[in-house]
Amino acid sequence: MVLLIPNLGTTSLKYQVLEMPSEAVLARGRLERVSDYRDAIGQIDSGGQPIDAIALKAVHGGPSYRGTFVVDDRVVEALRRFLPAAPAHNAIYLTAIQAFREAMPGTPIVAAFEPEFHATIPEHARAYGVPAFWMEDGVARYGFHGASHQYVAERAGAMLGQPVKLVSCHLGGSSSMCAIDRGRSVDTTMGFSPQSGLENATRHGDLDAFAVLYMMERHGWSCQEVRRQLATGGGLAGLSGVPGGDLRDVEAAAAAGSRSAALALEVFAYQVKKTMGAYAAAMGGLDAVAFTGGIGENSARLREACCNGLEFLGIRLDPARNEQAKGDRLVSAADARVSVLAISTNEELIVARRAWRCLTAQAASA
Repeated sequence: MVLLIPNLGTTSLKYQVLEMPSEAVLARGRLERVSDYRDAIGQIDSGGQPIDAIALKAVHGGPSYRGTFVVDDRVVEALRRFLPAAPAHNAIYLTAIQAFREAMPGTPIVAAFEPEFHATIPEHARAYGVPAFWMEDGVARYGFHGASHQYVAERAGAMLGQPVKLVSCHLGGSSSMCAIDRGRSVDTTMGFSPQSGLENATRHGDLDAFAVLYMMERHGWSCQEVRRQLATGGGLAGLSGVPGGDLRDVEAAAAAGSRSAALALEVFAYQVKKTMGAYAAAMGGLDAVAFTGGIGENSARLREACCNGLEFLGIRLDPARNEQAKGDRLVSAADARVSVLAISTNEELIVARRAWRCLTAQAASA
């Protein structure tokens, strides 16, 4: 079975063509700083391979969609229903589904929803202190970046020779962290929506809900206007004043002397550092920290900023290892109690495995 796995992020499009279940890579590609996703989808080069199915890393479909499903009208409706909770993400995948239906009619499309990996989060870490009927409408902690955190957990375990108590740091245009206790997600920074948790490129991260109500009442803003501001003008972009909030541009602005850009980097590193400590407490210990995503894997400077001051937890980087540029690697000091890893994530592989299981189960039951 040949699967096309397009991974549409908030600023990029990666894709792989995989033969399953052998997991052989037949083609792959990456497009950066994407703004028109329909155009980007048209640039996918499958290497001439006939595609049996398309598997997407879907984001938010609410409480009924915390797994992997063949896309039908009910899946599309769920993505539309939760579009207000994940406007930047669900809109992209709704566009992708329609584009693939038009370009490859009759080809099955599978949606592997991000919260699947976080289904093991205990109820006390999932629940919000909101009125009870809010929970009946689906308000709870879902968690996202599940495919990345799952891959990182599996890869870290393989590199270290055993399952570990791990903090996974997926840091990129969209960022989140996950506490993973021997392969099981037990907490994560993103909650009901991908807006929460760490500051992202243009999304605000954790924010007191009453600050939003205050600004709405003060300025007479509509829900649509506030959603637009917080989804496109917050996060690193809002803190730094750098349009788009791309960390590479923020780092360049800080190096050029921008105090607001330097503050954005300080805020981001502080939130990562604080969460590492919190997750060590949640798991009752810490064996390893893994950095992944475009920023986490590739920015030695940010890894240093995030780990500095955490020696009391057993986290200590080796400067030479940390500066190494490529490949899955150990970047902590040889005698550090906690292993620190830089890992190239492979969300497409996790999505392909889930999709293959879903499609083979469907065929077996037909």
